[in-house]
Amino acid sequence: MTTTSRPVPTRRLGATGPEVSVLGLGCMGMSALYGESDRAESIATIHAALDAGVTLLDTGDFYGMGHNELLIQEALRTAPTAAREQALTSVKFGALRTVEGGFTGYDGRPAAVKNFAAYSLQRLGTDHIDIYRIARVDSDVPIEETVGAIAELVEAGHVRHIGLSEVGADTLRRAAAVAPISDLQIEYSLISRSIEEKILPTARELGIGVTAYGVLSRGLISGHFTRDRELAAGDFRGMSPRFQGENLQRNLDLVERLRALAEAKGVTVAQTAIAWVLAQAERQGTDIVPLVGARRTDRLAEALGALDVTLDAADLAAIEEAVPAGSAAGERYPAAQMAHLDSEH
Repeated sequence: MTTTSRPVPTRRLGATGPEVSVLGLGCMGMSALYGESDRAESIATIHAALDAGVTLLDTGDFYGMGHNELLIQEALRTAPTAAREQALTSVKFGALRTVEGGFTGYDGRPAAVKNFAAYSLQRLGTDHIDIYRIARVDSDVPIEETVGAIAELVEAGHVRHIGLSEVGADTLRRAAAVAPISDLQIEYSLISRSIEEKILPTARELGIGVTAYGVLSRGLISGHFTRDRELAAGDFRGMSPRFQGENLQRNLDLVERLRALAEAKGVTVAQTAIAWVLAQAERQGTDIVPLVGARRTDRLAEALGALDVTLDAADLAAIEEAVPAGSAAGERYPAAQMAHLDSEH
């Protein structure tokens, strides 16, 4: 397996955003939606990421109802000073939860935005959030009002940059007319490529970067997921259409095609999938930063190894033939959650 020992390079996140590592660490799985996780291992993974030069830590205030932000605070507090000072926090807000863990909608009202931020600052143990974004557009609140409230937090010094999440091209334009937007966080992978038609070109036109989550499609195209894997209670993948029945088998068939190409290069499936996303940035504008959702140090090491994988034109053509755009079976979320995606409307 390819690993890397060199420092992780950096790139600017959009025209107005911060300089960040070319790979970010998505921390959600350390607290929610993928079953039980090991707290000590999670903190060790954050420390290992910071030590390697990963500076961007992505979270949401609703991941484990604040658990993830508290976990990041602990990890940063116990990290070496130099690493802690380089870390940047990207925080999503707005999701409404029940005591039982259910989701009941999104709140993008200005007063709610500022309330969410106050709680996040407390849990993170910091005086500012580097990038702040609503997780999903609140259909009852114009995006201009939500972004305007974040802009006021920027003016007050509580937030450094404004981001967006899962919005379509039209909403992106409306938001950018209110205040500078550093980046759009949105799912983008070999098997989730719908942003390529309108959203990605619009972001590039506006000078807005992309932080790509789901680059391994929640482990589906990591090369580690098997058809007979038993998922823990509460694991999101138990409800995800792409992990169900015939959809799962068809998607794993795609993974086996990708595995043949990866093994020919002496790298892993996950590294190939991550390198493909990185290659889209290198070929088209260095404006995409993949987020890897590693929960363990070994998975992080594997992901970092993707930085040393070079995909030439022949490699990319072979990958395209093996896993063509639109070849995934099933939607990326259940129908109820798809309805909340402004990016899909």
